[in-house]
Amino acid sequence: MKNNFNSIIDSDTPVLVDFFAEWCGPCKALAPILKQVKENLGDSVKIIKIDVDKNKALASKYNVRGVPTLLLFKNKKQIWRQSGVLQKDVIINVINAHK
Repeated sequence: MKNNFNSIIDSDTPVLVDFFAEWCGPCKALAPILKQVKENLGDSVKIIKIDVDKNKALASKYNVRGVPTLLLFKNKKQIWRQSGVLQKDVIINVINAHK
C-alpha cells in the first residue's frame, strides 16, 4: 500500500485522504459528505479512504491518532489536515483554496 499511496499523492490534482475505521460512527457520517464533495468537484480532486486498522504503518507515519482524520496532499506535500466530521462546504472551500 505504501508505494501505491506515494504514487497517488504525487499529483498536481489535490488528493483528499480520509483515514477512517469500520467501527467509527463519525467516519460513517463523513462518508456521504465526501461523496457529495466528489460529486461537486468531480475530477478536480481525488478522494481516497485509508482504513487505519488495515494500514497501521501509514496511519502512524502521518500521526493519525483519531478517526476520521482528513489530510490533503498536492505533489506529495501535505497541505492541510483536520480531524472530525466537517461539513461539505468547509471541505470544498479547503480543496478549492489549494487547487
